[in-house]
Amino acid sequence: MWPLTTRAQQTALPVIGFLHVAAKNAFPQFVAGFREGLKETGYVESQNVTIEYRWADGQFDRLPALAADLVGRQVAVIATFGGVSSALAAKAATPTIPIVFNVGGDPVKLGLVASLGRPGSNATGVNQFLDELSGKRLALLHDLAPTASVIALLVNPAGPNAATNLSETEAAAGKLGLRIARLNASDEGSINAAFASMPHTGATALLVGADVYFNSRRDQIVALASRAAIPALYEERDFAVAGGLISYGTNLRDVYHQQGVYVGRILKGEKPTDLPVIQPTKFYLVLNLKTAKALDLVIPPGVMAIADEVIE
Repeated sequence: MWPLTTRAQQTALPVIGFLHVAAKNAFPQFVAGFREGLKETGYVESQNVTIEYRWADGQFDRLPALAADLVGRQVAVIATFGGVSSALAAKAATPTIPIVFNVGGDPVKLGLVASLGRPGSNATGVNQFLDELSGKRLALLHDLAPTASVIALLVNPAGPNAATNLSETEAAAGKLGLRIARLNASDEGSINAAFASMPHTGATALLVGADVYFNSRRDQIVALASRAAIPALYEERDFAVAGGLISYGTNLRDVYHQQGVYVGRILKGEKPTDLPVIQPTKFYLVLNLKTAKALDLVIPPGVMAIADEVIE
């Protein structure tokens, strides 16, 4: 009878559905942040909660089936990662199971919630403002490379944010008198091809679009930018840590942590409709001075003054 009793106790543990568009083990530091958020609310994986992981390996078309599988397993809550595609897949799969998302665009416009303060449905989460930051990122890159009149923008055409990222960046470029040269890449080979084609565009600086796949290929992208000796700005801190010139955006580990806290609160009985969408009020600018020196760049005092972290 003892094994049967043990099995019953394990079955009684609440189950969290974890849905990510990326490949397994692509972002261990962020998943650790999610677990820390859970722990903050009293939940520890394999002790008093179980997590069912589903990874799409960068294949967006797999997300609906993975979300449906989690619903079929009757998980208590679904946490979605990697942008709007995973959030929408979960939302389409269930109108009742609570969903905690993180997305780069406005979740109201995306149809995920009725309002930021009162989501009004089974979903809530974090809005990272990735689209809204496009103009600020371009302005920062212009400050670092003021002679660059053409800026290359690396976008993933398979990603859900590509069109918005391009339109927001082009609108900001028009105000600064700059021209944007779009470079498409959605796999390792096309990233190499995009960098190879950059000299033909006339671009002398690079803006890497916010995209979960690019985050997983940061070492490749940073190495190619270094080889091209071109100043580049990225979304996520790990790019600067890996040798990228500058990053500006939300702290993704904090975002995953906040999702973990919300999931824990829901497991304790709170409703998504009563948990307002979290809107980060702090954005992090990280500078790599070693890379700036290699590029023979002088960091403007105004940019240096607002840096949250300087890598030397």
